[in-house]
Amino acid sequence: MRDRPQLCVVLALALAGCNLAPDYHPPALTAPADYKETGPWHAAKPADDLSRGPWWERFGDRRLDALEVRVEGANPDLAAAAARYDQARALADEAAAGLSPQVALGGSLSDNRQSGDRPLRGSGQPNYYGANQVGVAAGYEFDFWGRIHNMAVSGTRSAQASAADLATLRLGLQAELAVAYFTVRGLDDQAALLQDSVAAYEKSLSLTQRLVAGKIVAGMDVSRARTQLETARAQLSDTQARRSIAEHSVALLVGAAPADFSLQRETNDIALPSIPAGVPSTLLQRRPDIAAAERRVAAANSVVGVTRAAFYPTLSLGLLGGFQSTNLNFFNLPDSVWSIGPGITLPLLDGGRLDAEEAAAVAQFKEAGANYRSAVLRAFREVEDDAAQLRWLASEADSEAAAVTAAQQTLDAAMRLYRQGAGSYLDVTTAQIALLQAQQAALDVKTRRLLADVGLIRALGGGWGADALDAAG
Repeated sequence: MRDRPQLCVVLALALAGCNLAPDYHPPALTAPADYKETGPWHAAKPADDLSRGPWWERFGDRRLDALEVRVEGANPDLAAAAARYDQARALADEAAAGLSPQVALGGSLSDNRQSGDRPLRGSGQPNYYGANQVGVAAGYEFDFWGRIHNMAVSGTRSAQASAADLATLRLGLQAELAVAYFTVRGLDDQAALLQDSVAAYEKSLSLTQRLVAGKIVAGMDVSRARTQLETARAQLSDTQARRSIAEHSVALLVGAAPADFSLQRETNDIALPSIPAGVPSTLLQRRPDIAAAERRVAAANSVVGVTRAAFYPTLSLGLLGGFQSTNLNFFNLPDSVWSIGPGITLPLLDGGRLDAEEAAAVAQFKEAGANYRSAVLRAFREVEDDAAQLRWLASEADSEAAAVTAAQQTLDAAMRLYRQGAGSYLDVTTAQIALLQAQQAALDVKTRRLLADVGLIRALGGGWGADALDAAG
């Protein structure tokens, strides 16, 4: 009999170590050994992975570097995501608080009058009396079945998923800014080309007017030259309009009103960075959206343990101590009150509610696992897509450069013949159109290669790593 208290303590500690959640393992999947597509990027060595710092610095554009820094401090969408992460951390701390005893200080003061016809009223009781009390209440729930523990674990894993969501949004905004910025720069190149073309077409129109005045060529050549000129001017106006829209997108991403933001026009070449892609399996650690999906699977696994623990009894211990008095003279020993004792609840009939909750938790776990596998497959596809783009755009750039050279040679020959009166202005117009189209296509490929580089960096996870979740827990 003297050993019974010790046995009870040992039993309670043993039960408190129970965990009804399934053993957690990330959903199984097979990562390919290599990427299918190859391009102007190389496989990374163990110490040659994509840097975990500001990845946009690889492009060597100082204006872009300055804009990317502004995203972190000024973008309202990122601020909202950071607030959601703070909420998730607070909810995780709230769930973990259930593992500790709860203590509260309370008190009340009241003046009361009781009815003269109150049932069972004693003859000596006063009509008016005070009821004042102050005390401390404490409670603790013994987590025999791991319910509170699994709630805390689920909260922590959900907070980690929220941290990865924040990283996903940050990376997406950074990439979106780079895309918008490079779009502006590409349109600057297009505008400069069209401005040069307009100047050249104005000279062609002037030349044609002189030749017509000398009755060397037909008068319709003037209208052809003017048509060519006005068409180029219209394209220039359209390019300027599209640049304004792209510039507005940059302003929004850095948290500025379009009216208060402008980008100086530039036509400097932007370097195409060398991007180490690494082996496909590292993608699972490099993508924050994959990490978020995996953490949600882990959180759902813990919720299953919470629902299973609901089938078992809940044991708690309560303690109340303080003083009661009809006046304000507290802290007299005769006025002290206290109570202590355990409480237990055990579900008997619930109409199948607990079974339904467990089934829903299991289904949620399966859904999270399917979403995780979908995120992984989507990540592999995005890497392959951008790698394929870079591969074929490099080949397309070479072809467009050759086309520009050939078109320029054709135009030079057509203009020589036209000045000598031996050629038709239709040949000149055709050559000018071909050259402008080839030059525009070459600039378009240049911009698309930059955008594909950004897409590949984003698909590879940018400068993020799953080890960042250790601090987020």
